[in-house]
Amino acid sequence: MTRVLTLTIAAVVAAAVATAADAGTAGRIGRREWRQQQRIAQGVRSGQLTPRETIRLERRQVGLNREIGTMRRWNDGRLTPGERALVNRQQDRLSRGIYRLKHNGAVRHR
Repeated sequence: MTRVLTLTIAAVVAAAVATAADAGTAGRIGRREWRQQQRIAQGVRSGQLTPRETIRLERRQVGLNREIGTMRRWNDGRLTPGERALVNRQQDRLSRGIYRLKHNGAVRHR
């Protein structure tokens, strides 16, 4: 069972890293997404994030990426100032979530 979870986490992390690489050209939002993805990956490597926590964070990240993509499609590939502010708040929320889950005392058992 743990092998299946490990493979699932690896697949989710790989997909998220690929998405972050595609978003690398998106400027500030893309760089922040990449840094947050690195924080999640570091938490997985160190054991600070359990498989369930990792999946939860990855899903939130993917949902935010989809929302950003939708907003960009509505505006010819750009975000309005209001949309950038909304994305920034959502990234702030996700960042706090990453911190809280990494520091909640739950550890992955090896």
